[in-house]
Amino acid sequence: MVGAGVLGLPFAMAQLGWGPGVAVIVASFVITLYTLWQLVEMHEMVPGKRFDRYHELGQHAFGDKLGLWIIVPQQLIVEVGTDIVYMVTGGQSLKKFHDLVCNGRCKDIRLTFFIMIFGAVHFVLSQMPNFNSISGVSAAAAVMSLCYSMVAFFTSAVKGHVGAAVDYGLKATTTVGQVFGMLNGLGAVAFAFAGHSVVLEIQATIPSTPEQPSKKPMWRGVVVAYAAVALCYFCVAFGGYYAFGNSVDPNVLITLEKPRWLIAAANMMVVVHVIGSYQVFAMPVFDMMETVLVKKLKFAPGLPLRLVARSAYVALTMFVGMTFPFFDGLLGFFGGFAFAPTTYFLPCVIWLMLRKPARFSATWIVNWVLIVLGVLLMLLAPIGGLRQIILDAKTFKFYS
Repeated sequence: MVGAGVLGLPFAMAQLGWGPGVAVIVASFVITLYTLWQLVEMHEMVPGKRFDRYHELGQHAFGDKLGLWIIVPQQLIVEVGTDIVYMVTGGQSLKKFHDLVCNGRCKDIRLTFFIMIFGAVHFVLSQMPNFNSISGVSAAAAVMSLCYSMVAFFTSAVKGHVGAAVDYGLKATTTVGQVFGMLNGLGAVAFAFAGHSVVLEIQATIPSTPEQPSKKPMWRGVVVAYAAVALCYFCVAFGGYYAFGNSVDPNVLITLEKPRWLIAAANMMVVVHVIGSYQVFAMPVFDMMETVLVKKLKFAPGLPLRLVARSAYVALTMFVGMTFPFFDGLLGFFGGFAFAPTTYFLPCVIWLMLRKPARFSATWIVNWVLIVLGVLLMLLAPIGGLRQIILDAKTFKFYS
């Protein structure tokens, strides 16, 4: 659950300010915990049947064809978008590690090459057959996310603005810039809460019986995960913004410089984390790709198909990450365009359709309020993210 989006939360705070920033992050925490509970509950809502994929639940609610067209594109955008961002994050963290260790003694290496180095790892890992085969990588990623989040918090709190004045005003200086910046900040916060698109696939790996349904251990896992989310997100978001104010970089670990050895170690922790997280989000894409290639296009299943299809996916995400390595804009754009539907309001829509709570009951009202907020987030946040990408592209030399 703790994704690399946590590193962009101080920057989101710089675009929102103290009051709105705290309110948005806390509200997102509560809303996404509620919608995640809905998905866990609906996994086995039909006796004797499990909805092991997000689109299977969507098909049950909307119909076979419409359910696929509603869910699968959104889910794919989430998973592919996250993997693109993780390509950029891995490359940036590798470059920061290199620069800190060299301390000016080494020749400067382009960010493009570091993204290629990071991507090379995934040409190998992507050949793992399923979720269980990457459990060790995933466990290491989970530990690393907690570690680098705490490093970011404590170094920000202790080393942050010693001897320097901190400006807590909004990052943009013009009214137009502030409005678009707030929209981008909303998208960045939405991106940080990223687990919903794969939660049913993860729950599908848990054994289930009528006496011990999978939702019980799954919910315990969610509670533990969200306790870690609260610790990491609140500490990093508020600590990073407290330390640097509106001068914080889109990735707070890029802003931090001292102690050099600890920041270098934290950036390598980020690399380990996004290696594991990339695969978690890529696995459902591989599953969908290979299902279509085998069932629709009649390709023979096996190692050759897996090697070509999965390598092509890794190459695509690496190429897009090399072309648009704009961490701040990508967070805002994908956070609003893709994460808002799957995380903030689609579970509420499906819940209303399948559980049918009484009209104007507390549950009915809560779900409709979240649907309205989620739709607004989906429509508005990508505008801020896209503007930020355009601004970054104006001053960026591609593949440099």
